[in-house]
Amino acid sequence: MAIVERRIIYRNIDQPWYTTDIACYQRYGGYEVLRKSFQRKPEELVQEVKDSGLKGRGGAGFPTGMKWSFLDYKSGKPIYLICNADESEPGTYKDRQIIYKDPHQLIEGVVLSAYAIKAKLAFIYIRGEMFGGARILEQAIEEARAQHFVGDNILGSGYSVDIIVHRGAGCYICGEETGLIESLEGKRAYPRIKPPYFPAVLGLYNCPTIVNNVETLCQVKHILDMGGKEFAKIGVPGDSGTHIWGISGHVVRPGYYEIESGKGTVRDLIYEFGGGPPPGRSFKAIIPGGVSMKILRVGEKFKVKLPDGSPGEWGVLDIPLDSGSFAQCGTSLGTSGMIMMDDTTDMVEALANLNAFYAHESCGQCTPCREGSLWLKKITTRVCNGGGRMEDIDLVKNIADQIAGRTICAHGEAAAWPCQSNVPKFRDEWEEKIRAQMQAREHADGQPAARKGIRLV
Repeated sequence: MAIVERRIIYRNIDQPWYTTDIACYQRYGGYEVLRKSFQRKPEELVQEVKDSGLKGRGGAGFPTGMKWSFLDYKSGKPIYLICNADESEPGTYKDRQIIYKDPHQLIEGVVLSAYAIKAKLAFIYIRGEMFGGARILEQAIEEARAQHFVGDNILGSGYSVDIIVHRGAGCYICGEETGLIESLEGKRAYPRIKPPYFPAVLGLYNCPTIVNNVETLCQVKHILDMGGKEFAKIGVPGDSGTHIWGISGHVVRPGYYEIESGKGTVRDLIYEFGGGPPPGRSFKAIIPGGVSMKILRVGEKFKVKLPDGSPGEWGVLDIPLDSGSFAQCGTSLGTSGMIMMDDTTDMVEALANLNAFYAHESCGQCTPCREGSLWLKKITTRVCNGGGRMEDIDLVKNIADQIAGRTICAHGEAAAWPCQSNVPKFRDEWEEKIRAQMQAREHADGQPAARKGIRLV
């Protein structure tokens, strides 16, 4: 099918005439949705978000309106809203485009969402490395405050909310909502056990809290503009709205593209927008939504249920660009950060690179993740350094199996899933690489590998 962008959130981003100041934002309709929405009751706005079918865009894909409905108002405690701008998933760079190029859209989304859930204080927790983005947001907040869109008695409505920008310290685990909350409280970012620490009940300062991603909060503005039921018509059933896809890796035209959910395939995205692989090469593998998602090998086939309910078969390039379709193929849409690998990629070295990242970023709270991620790093590094053994192949998969599902937060799955998918799908490459290493060691001087200074553990 022909694929076209449907820019809703990115409508003004990268336009030569568009700037980040509030005057420009208002010239193109900025804060008009906020003016209109303040004439409605907060409960009506929550219902609009429920009707929209919007799922969170931070990776987990939980229904946003349902999440909001879990807030514990009976406790009488203050309600907090946190915008998760700690965009640290490798391969993902969609949220920072909003922060750097259209900050007032995010500010409006935060104020609207805070009003809907009756929060009086909101935080934007931004990745520490985005110091320029933090300055832009702080300036945008002050511009909005000067025109009574943020602060006390907004637009004379009687409702007040302040927004605080909080910079993280470059910690991947702070992308997990309860780790983020611990960090925001000034503690080490150890994710909390759920239950009982569901943020909607026991969140920031043990008060009811909603944590939403940057893109999610921006979508709220457009939902309230067009109406939840109208928004639900965009995309496909079960995954409404648009997704902002970032393409990186071995493609001719890396970039970001906002596409209506399900209105295109992987082939359309990487060839029509991405320009295909570099000349003379072909695609080998795809990571569909940030490096923590399970990898797909180009050429494999999947038995699926088509939209009409009939059975069908898809290749990797045939997968429609919606969350349900990727789930049918054993992986996830995640953060929509698609990483392309061509036929020059050494899949063992690619996995070793990921394992080094996850071992470094483990917070160390859970034994399976703390110990397992480090072992995965050690083994795959040793294989890449020439000391591979055939039993390492199953050992890597076995260790990953012992991590997934046995940790407090999803960092365990993030470390395990790449191994659980890479090893079985590229076992032939593992065997070929290790076999060549074993032969090289045997022919070097006839000595066993351990006596030649190769570390086996």
